[in-house]
Amino acid sequence: MPASPCGDGCVGATPAEVGRVRQVWRAVTAVTALLCGVAIGLALLLPGKQRESAIRLWFRVVLRAFGVRLEVHGARRFQEIPERGVLVASNHVSWLDELAIDSVQPIKLVAKKDVKSWPVLGRIITAAGTVYLDRERLRELPRTVDELAATLRGGSAVGIHAEGTTWCGLASGRYKPALFQAALDAGVPVRPIVLRYRIGDHLTTQPAFIGSDTLVDSIRRVLKVKGLVVEVHVLDEIAPGRAATRRELAKLAEEQSSRLTSTELEIAPSGGDSHRSRTISSLVA
Repeated sequence: MPASPCGDGCVGATPAEVGRVRQVWRAVTAVTALLCGVAIGLALLLPGKQRESAIRLWFRVVLRAFGVRLEVHGARRFQEIPERGVLVASNHVSWLDELAIDSVQPIKLVAKKDVKSWPVLGRIITAAGTVYLDRERLRELPRTVDELAATLRGGSAVGIHAEGTTWCGLASGRYKPALFQAALDAGVPVRPIVLRYRIGDHLTTQPAFIGSDTLVDSIRRVLKVKGLVVEVHVLDEIAPGRAATRRELAKLAEEQSSRLTSTELEIAPSGGDSHRSRTISSLVA
């Protein structure tokens, strides 16, 4: 099973907090937006483009309700050619990742099985067509890969968290090759994307879902943060045929994404961050 060295020490004190009233307001609006998501199933009755626009708007509303601002860098959609399948490979930091990704383009995501049991959000993520992976029963992995390949052949965009688990956002993990097999089997491109969280001009670990965090702990921390921004960097597609094996394909995606581990952004001040001594490479992408 994938494991991350990131833990409680990676998340320090909140650099700046909104007031108590604003925190309560965010919580109320976020719950309201999530409950309205139960009716988002009506959007499935709309024509293709209208359906996608309605669902994308709802995810953006939910993200904003939690006090998070979205910035998209690069292409505005993951699929370069409409109705051609694409495997979207991202890093993994937070439960907010799914909201941010679907705010760019609603897609089918692969997630760990326990996401399904999340209150309200789990039902909505499931309704979006999420494919669940049971880490305790990895013998089912070939079936999951076959399911993803069939979905990709059908012209859908499918998202995976290529590291296999969450990291704090300052450090990152190796991309696991198993699910990249679906792109090879389906003959479709891979679209690497990079998610980064910042406050002002500083990278931050505040949204990270790591260590002993429960979902409630992480949500409470996000509700307090002032000026949180999530950046979604949509990188160039990796065309079919550039890699002969899933390991080569995962390596190509990881190398492309690692060029965007940081820019001139600094690490947000934190008393407990165990990655502060890490050297930050400059932007090449």
